[in-house]
Amino acid sequence: MVISNLYTPKQIEVLKTVLRRKDWRLLINYGAVRSGKTVVDNDVFLMELRRIRKLADSLDVDEPMYILAGYSSKSLQNNVLQELTNKYGIEFKFDKHGSFKLFGVKVVQTFTGSIAGLGAIRGMTSFGAYVNEASLANEIVFNEILDRCSAPDARIICDTNPDVPTHYLKKDYIDNQDQNAGIISYHFIIDDNKFLPKEYIERKKAGTPSGMFYDRSILGLWVSGEGMVYRDFNKETMVIPHDKLPDDLTYYAGVDWGYEHKGTIVVMADDKAGNTYLIEEHTKQFEEIDYWIQIARGIQERYGSRIKFWADSARPEYVARFRREKFNCANAKKHVLSGIESVAMLMKQGHFFVVKEAIDYFLDEIYQYVWNEKTGEPQKLNDDVMDATRYAEYNQHLRVVAKPKAKPSYLR
Repeated sequence: MVISNLYTPKQIEVLKTVLRRKDWRLLINYGAVRSGKTVVDNDVFLMELRRIRKLADSLDVDEPMYILAGYSSKSLQNNVLQELTNKYGIEFKFDKHGSFKLFGVKVVQTFTGSIAGLGAIRGMTSFGAYVNEASLANEIVFNEILDRCSAPDARIICDTNPDVPTHYLKKDYIDNQDQNAGIISYHFIIDDNKFLPKEYIERKKAGTPSGMFYDRSILGLWVSGEGMVYRDFNKETMVIPHDKLPDDLTYYAGVDWGYEHKGTIVVMADDKAGNTYLIEEHTKQFEEIDYWIQIARGIQERYGSRIKFWADSARPEYVARFRREKFNCANAKKHVLSGIESVAMLMKQGHFFVVKEAIDYFLDEIYQYVWNEKTGEPQKLNDDVMDATRYAEYNQHLRVVAKPKAKPSYLR
């Protein structure tokens, strides 16, 4: 079989470098989503285990150890282990610590999302490591992984989507031009993946919000946001009169608690055509919980007693009070960038609308809702309605999708 039927030109370039260069220590494949980074890194991981077994034999090491690292157990299972099972039929047999043996190498799993990941690898001598979603790794854990890879000719593989340009992975490793460091990096864009249908790529580009999200997800660039967060918001087309609302709607609400800063409850609604509407906004400063209970009761009267309130978890006593008052209230998942991207995607696709008669502060906030270039997140100023809107939209549409037994080649 011709290798170009199995790998993209960018993946082949990576494989050639891995096989021909003997002096590399750290390989970082970074860039756009669906661009083929993890596919090639998974295969390099298997190649490395075979190399290590031969190296260990020459050193009379019975059981060489290797680190497999990822943000969480779930991300490692989805991105690495399940993919290898689907592609090659490998069945992993885990011990009580979550480690497994493959090709005569003991692979130790550790999770990089928090400092707790140190415990699994502290003190070990590793012949190498594979770090999935490396930009999400706690820096202390990442440095410990590098330190643990102290066996002869140990190598580290990383794949990642981009983050802010000041991220340690970009600043200290990708941009490190010192030849003695043994660092190789490859930049992937979505167009590098020739297995993706042209229609998929065109739709992905058209549906990805402008600015930072597009630059990272499509072009694979390490960029910070600039200017407005919601750059695709169009007041002329997205602010509509109440009489333009369709009749058959699904209602839900978002809550951002406040006192010194403004508190907000927004009511959102979805139609069957995939459009989302902000149909009520209640924003007040210096109000206690009793005030918000009265607002919520009015919302229940208008939209039904089981309407869902997605609430900021920062005030657990308020969430508990809402529940005692028999409101259908849940702690919102507060993933900032994911939530913003969810709302921004609706705007990009022309599926987000705001009822003109219903809003007080929405328009004031959306034009002041700007990126903090240092943190890569929005500035925490005049963001109460923005937060409540994000909590509602993101959590209402969050879905747990069952993973298929085998992923089609066009999704590599």
